[in-house]
Amino acid sequence: MNTIVVNQQPVGRQMLIGPVHGHRDWDSGICACFSDCNSLIMTYCCLACAICNISIRAGECMFMPWCVPGGLIALRARIRTLGGIEGSICSDCMAMSCFPLCAICQMQRELEAMGL
Repeated sequence: MNTIVVNQQPVGRQMLIGPVHGHRDWDSGICACFSDCNSLIMTYCCLACAICNISIRAGECMFMPWCVPGGLIALRARIRTLGGIEGSICSDCMAMSCFPLCAICQMQRELEAMGL
């Protein structure tokens, strides 16, 4: 019979994720809609197309924002997390509740800045 002797215990738990709160701000402000006319026109002329486009570029199913309650807030949080952007679920909820079209334009600009 073989006996295995452990002479060194594993040291702590390794973190495989980035900082919880992010390390940078959004590439452009929420009211900078006119800095990118393409996202502005897409959002205001075909909101459904803009939301599906954002969802696909963020790596989600294009129908997720329509089928999941709070899907747009979750999508904004995903983009924020992918980009290491400072913020919280509360700030995402406030942006989507108070300035939904501007927030959608901002998400499009951010994905463009991230190269997605």
